Amino acid sequence: MNAGAPTVVGCDFSSTPTRRKPIVLAWGSLVRDVVVLQRVERLESLASFGTWLREEGDWVCGFDFPFGLPRELVEHLGWPLTWRECLAHYSSLSRPHIRETFAAFCNARPAGGKFAHRRFDKRAGSSPSMKWVNPPVAYMLHAALPLLLEAEVHMPGLHDGDSRRVALEAYPGLLAREMVQRRSYKSDEKAKHTPERLIARKDIVTRLEQGQTRLGLRLKLTHAQRDALVQDATGDTLDAALCMMQAAWAMREGPPKYGLPDELDPLEGWIVTC
Repeated sequence: MNAGAPTVVGCDFSSTPTRRKPIVLAWGSLVRDVVVLQRVERLESLASFGTWLREEGDWVCGFDFPFGLPRELVEHLGWPLTWRECLAHYSSLSRPHIRETFAAFCNARPAGGKFAHRRFDKRAGSSPSMKWVNPPVAYMLHAALPLLLEAEVHMPGLHDGDSRRVALEAYPGLLAREMVQRRSYKSDEKAKHTPERLIARKDIVTRLEQGQTRLGLRLKLTHAQRDALVQDATGDTLDAALCMMQAAWAMREGPPKYGLPDELDPLEGWIVTC
């Protein structure tokens, strides 16, 4: 890392990481308005992810998974209305039980309004945090948040932890859409690794390098790093870098809120930069 430069991290998460589909961490440093990508790390198990979280560090990280459930859902189910107690209850449930509970909630609601949303989902374009398929963000929350709590990281607005390890909810799609609108830039299916998606990834990386986003930050890459972001057709490496950029914006905003708004619901959380 650059001497004295604050460390920023972006995390593209998988609730069931493997060698083929690992958790991807993009590590960088913030130097004025430039984010320098230093390295990309891949973690192949939740255990290794938990180990990293518990290590001493000095970083701000944007994590691509929800930090909370919709208040409407929690109230309907009669679950605890304080964040820590709600998450403790949620983490005690099995995934099949979560799927059955959430499916029953959706089945009792009219078409077009099946899911409960957090108050910022529409603004961010994010999936409901209770969604268990395509993408299974409910399982990502279930897998990740207990590890963050166990590691005692600091989650502004939600949980006071070690202020040297700051965890924020990020969403790469929010930043990507600013640059390529609704064009798809990634897929886990090899058959969908198309030239159009490749061009979209190239366009995103170019705009990040040129600082053409509302974050007011520029991404600095080597030629090899640029190729790595563009050539990963799953988009995982690029998503980690997008989360890193959101974390850098939050770091520049600084404590105590790291850019999070006054209207943050302490049960639902908030996506940084939304």
